[in-house]
Amino acid sequence: MTPGARLRAWAFALTLGPWALAQGGGLTLTTDVPASATADLAPSTTPPEDRRPPDQTFLTFPEWFLVYSPAEYAGYLASGAPPSGFPLFAHIAQFWQAYAKVTHEVARFPFNAGYHLMICVIGASTTAEYTLRGIYEHTVGRLAEATATGAAPVPEQAFAAGYAQRYVDFIRVEPWYLFDFGRELKSLWSDTPTSGPDLIRRWERRFALTTELLVKTGYGRLITWATRSIYEAPRPVTAVVLDAMPPRDEATHPDLVVLRPAAGAVLANVPRYQAFTDYARWLADQRVEFREIAGNDGDIVVSLLAPSAWQPEPDVRLLFEQPVLTAPGRKRSVVALPVAQLAALLRAVDRRPVLQVEHIYDY
Repeated sequence: MTPGARLRAWAFALTLGPWALAQGGGLTLTTDVPASATADLAPSTTPPEDRRPPDQTFLTFPEWFLVYSPAEYAGYLASGAPPSGFPLFAHIAQFWQAYAKVTHEVARFPFNAGYHLMICVIGASTTAEYTLRGIYEHTVGRLAEATATGAAPVPEQAFAAGYAQRYVDFIRVEPWYLFDFGRELKSLWSDTPTSGPDLIRRWERRFALTTELLVKTGYGRLITWATRSIYEAPRPVTAVVLDAMPPRDEATHPDLVVLRPAAGAVLANVPRYQAFTDYARWLADQRVEFREIAGNDGDIVVSLLAPSAWQPEPDVRLLFEQPVLTAPGRKRSVVALPVAQLAALLRAVDRRPVLQVEHIYDY
């Protein structure tokens, strides 16, 4: 699932429920644009068809959390840690805490009933999935884990770690239901030997993986058919208004398309979703400032990964923080700032090796 798109999130929501049954220092901004710049001070120069509601920069965070959580799980498995130790129940709490925070932030906007309903559906589905998976891992999973005699993970766990990472890499840019679960299932049975030591643990893991992949293959095909029959594909680009003509870089940033000058600035399209973060950092490094993003010049939300002791300066509005549960000493800091200050923030973060821009929520 690419979580900036309601289409993809709804598809995720429709399938998670059934599938669950189967299985520092300071940071200071400097910019030529006044920090008081907020939305609606001037008419938007972004074409109407490219504008998105300002509340979506906040509301897309819970959707993206459902990428961060499996990404954290993939990294956890890659470390060789047993699946039973992953904090599934704490991730449930983090999802709902984040949703409560962004709900408070968007109270000043007209109520977006459809988006809130979608978040509640995917949240409830994820809660059910993680709860059932947690119960399974803390019972059957741990019993089978106790039978393993070797210190190293069994081959099925190594496969699971690779599959989890391939899945995460895919859903950062594409809808989850387009992932080829069938190919992963075939690889599990053809490339991972079925014989060897620790057969109880190995066959327990193989059963869990096979069940997951079979169910996701079936539901993925169903949702692919349904979404193509009912919905139009979401626009894969975000329109931005920049203060200067961006440089051409066909080698590393070929998807930036300059459309036309706009009121003394430049209107351009850049890729949406995860790629927007990469392009925005590159533009900021070229000293290009943002005036509008998707027709908005008010708040835009950014999440940073930082040491636990780090705190932003007062001119950066901190919305909330979450510990990265499998990386002691690290946290996710979610901040909001005017679009006009975004490039300055990105340059400031890039000067601090201990900080990392996780994502820019481009509405």
